[in-house]
Amino acid sequence: VVVGVVGYVETPRGLRTLSTVWAAHLSDECRRRFYKNWYKSKKKAFTKYAKKYTESKKEIDVELARIKKYCQVVRVIAHTQVSKLNLRQKKAHIMEIQVNGGTPAEKVAFAYDLFEKHIPVEAVFSENEMIDVIGVTKGKGFEGVTTRWGTRRLPRKTHKGLRKVACIG
Repeated sequence: VVVGVVGYVETPRGLRTLSTVWAAHLSDECRRRFYKNWYKSKKKAFTKYAKKYTESKKEIDVELARIKKYCQVVRVIAHTQVSKLNLRQKKAHIMEIQVNGGTPAEKVAFAYDLFEKHIPVEAVFSENEMIDVIGVTKGKGFEGVTTRWGTRRLPRKTHKGLRKVACIG
């Protein structure tokens, strides 16, 4: 389900986000992603943003015009529908899908038309297609060799610690 559009400006140091426009209504499974503890929260994420659509749509039109004018790369923000799977998880996965083809203004218009609509996998990917994936690993901080590389712990009576490397083989 498409819930937003992001515009990127190409700089000498790479892409930089210029502006993000969100849809008027975000489902609960999408809004869950913005909370650590859903059941304790007041569930107010995007309530003030949704008022922009009802009161004056001018702010959103200004942001869309900025993306159309200055951005070279346009991506839609989409989330998965975890509730359709029979899993314990209720938080949706959020991702950006790049919109290609046409001028930036056409890309933004296409992305805006997709707001709050379902996108089937066949619309994005074709069979046997090569894709680029960008991801960030989950940080573990400064780790020792036992956790980092899975080396065996030394015996209990070892001098100066037992979570170190001794003889590997």
